[in-house]
Amino acid sequence: MLSYRHSYHAGNHADVLKHIVLTLCINSLKEKEKPFLYLDTHSGAGRYLLQSEHSEKTGEYLSGINLIWQQSETPELLNTYLSVLKRYNPFDNLKYYLGSPLIAKQLLREQDKINLTELHPTDYPLLRQEFSKDKRARVLREDGFSQLKSKLPPESRRGIVLIDPSYEIKDDYQKIPKALLEAYKRFATGIYLIWYPVVSRTQTQKMIDEIVNLGIKKISQFEFAIKPDNNQKGMTASGMIVINPPWKLQQQMQTIMPWLKNTLDTEKTGNYLIKELVPE
Repeated sequence: MLSYRHSYHAGNHADVLKHIVLTLCINSLKEKEKPFLYLDTHSGAGRYLLQSEHSEKTGEYLSGINLIWQQSETPELLNTYLSVLKRYNPFDNLKYYLGSPLIAKQLLREQDKINLTELHPTDYPLLRQEFSKDKRARVLREDGFSQLKSKLPPESRRGIVLIDPSYEIKDDYQKIPKALLEAYKRFATGIYLIWYPVVSRTQTQKMIDEIVNLGIKKISQFEFAIKPDNNQKGMTASGMIVINPPWKLQQQMQTIMPWLKNTLDTEKTGNYLIKELVPE
């Protein structure tokens, strides 16, 4: 049940898409002084050594963040994302990739709050260590989905909720729409980011359809594929479902996605999707 380790996949094309969307949403909430909550349901270890045995075994970062790191020019909209990574990689070589919790840690302000959960017995202590001196953060070894009930709504009534399980436990696909509806009933104004992989298009699309049919307004989808859907093992694409997206997000992704495809889709077999699933 707890076999998944993100250290094998850190910095791949799916992480790149997820963390670009995350940084844009965080920046949007920071435009107002009022505090907000960052809640991450499946937090992982926090940071990942890209020269580790796990990372070197798959080499997934080489066709993800590494290709972006080599670019002499990048879109201005990626400045926040890349500047956070550069704080942990001050030299030319790319040593560490940061998970969502450490990206949020760098970007959130003193008045904001961070709520993280991780169940894996190896990753949880690593995550807790990363936040041991951070008074804004609560790091719990608990089920992430349960946080959507117990921690919402935040006191400030502002927040970002990132839901990104590994989906190795197959009922995650069924859990997400139900948990999302429960969370939305408690906190209808929050920004919800649901990351998903495309391993089986049928399974993924079924979950997306269920989310669309929840009766929630303002839902956008951003998907990036490095190869066409197929029946072979492995992830061909990933995406982000965003509920209550910041008003600029769709326009920002219209600029970013073509560049991302041009940079990461080296074999020219992929595509991207920007779609309003449910209007306001």
